[in-house]
Amino acid sequence: MLPAALKRPVPVLGGAALAFALTLAALPLLGVDLIPQLAQDRFEMTAKLPPGTPLAQTDALVREVQRAHAGEAGTRLLYGVSGTGTRLDASPTESGENIGKLSVVMTDNAREQALVESLRETMKQWPEAQVDFARPELFALAPPLEIEIEGNNLESIRVAGNRLAELLRQSPHYADVKSTVEQGFPEIQIVFDQDRAAALGLTTRQIADAVVNKVRGNVATRYSFRDRKIDVLVRVQESERASVDDIRRLIVNPGGNKPVELISVADVIATTGPSEIHRADQRRVAIVSANLRDIDLGKAITEVRDMVSKNPLGTDVGMRIGGQGEELGESIRSLLFAFGLAIFLVYLVMASQFESLLHPFVILFTIPLALVGAVAALLLSRSPVSVVVFIGLILLVGLVVKNAIILIDKVNQLREEGVAKRVALVEGARSRLRPIMMTTLCAVFGFLPLALAFGQGAEVRSPMAITVIGGLLVSTLLTLLVIPVVYDLLDRKPDEFYAERGRRARLVAAQAEQVISHEDDPIGRVGG
Repeated sequence: MLPAALKRPVPVLGGAALAFALTLAALPLLGVDLIPQLAQDRFEMTAKLPPGTPLAQTDALVREVQRAHAGEAGTRLLYGVSGTGTRLDASPTESGENIGKLSVVMTDNAREQALVESLRETMKQWPEAQVDFARPELFALAPPLEIEIEGNNLESIRVAGNRLAELLRQSPHYADVKSTVEQGFPEIQIVFDQDRAAALGLTTRQIADAVVNKVRGNVATRYSFRDRKIDVLVRVQESERASVDDIRRLIVNPGGNKPVELISVADVIATTGPSEIHRADQRRVAIVSANLRDIDLGKAITEVRDMVSKNPLGTDVGMRIGGQGEELGESIRSLLFAFGLAIFLVYLVMASQFESLLHPFVILFTIPLALVGAVAALLLSRSPVSVVVFIGLILLVGLVVKNAIILIDKVNQLREEGVAKRVALVEGARSRLRPIMMTTLCAVFGFLPLALAFGQGAEVRSPMAITVIGGLLVSTLLTLLVIPVVYDLLDRKPDEFYAERGRRARLVAAQAEQVISHEDDPIGRVGG
């Protein structure tokens, strides 16, 4: 095939260029992820009921879910905890009597998605519960999709966060959607009427201190018991502060001639306040997060931006992709730099060894050919581009050039012996075919166990191996045809130039051998 290819360089190079162009066009079909999701033998479901839900109600929900899924195919063990995170170092928004966790241990990892969907269907019986699914954390990663809505007005942020969460729930690609401003804690707000307070001879500071002392209490003294000091907390009886109406009737001027109730100088409102206030760059933000279903992270980010452009969230709020989306962009930029740096370093090494700038440039044509095979393998295996795939591409830079190095080095040797260029190309490819195939097949079969995805954690190893195998196979097949054609077109030096260089090299070698043969030592005599 090679003599025919050398006679028709345009179809050969045109076909290679077309294959590379189709590869670039197919890149959007792959999708993008930060790191492949690891299927493990267990996962955890967290159900968050509205704040203030009693522990008994949370426990009833967890027990009902356990009964509904006990003995389900693929389930080995179910155990739940009600009222989680009550330790001192727990986050107030992720702990309390309203939160229940259900841990599921599976017999088969392949059943994980089916079990998750089954639990989601069951949890639809409790629409007020916020549900989240998570695997044990082997990597410290944010949720797959995390969107930050920033602004200065807390109410505008709340409305925008709830609006975006509702839009995500309407799409089948997003599951377990939650917003940090969706559920708040019940609270009582006291709005003072300063005019009425002043008319009664009171200040807002006096009223606030009186309410705090009656509801929260005040440490009046300390009781000494052996070597301990015990605080004595004084406040009104629980029956006088158990409801909003009781708070309204609190006396705010103790010791006054005429008692004044709180409702006389303030409006007492029962409402819901934010459970937490996030800040980024000193601006308030609401975080909307979701797990992905049948969609990769790159497509999810594009879809969310299109969704927001068609349904604006407001003029006084902004949106920014955070979480794994932010980490993905930073990782791709750093890996692209590493990929380019690897190509540059490989070129420097080859240029110094070949003592030529042209031949290493010819050899670098194997890298686009390797990308053709890598992308084709990822498409066939339906693997998205990820950090692991980029590591495989960087490996390919060093692996695929070895075949072209072996070939070009042999061609140069033949030309220095006086063989014509095209004859040297054909003879060099023929003589180097066996070592090229041996090294390529050894590398392919060495990566094959990783590509077959055996054992836990194979989702991380497999894409790298698939990338390397696809790139090696295709680049090897195309290198034997395309690289000689590129060499034939770019190397315009006459055969006499290589013959003269070979003659000088042989002359230098002969002179060195003659010097060694005349040295009066055993090693010299053996060398002679």
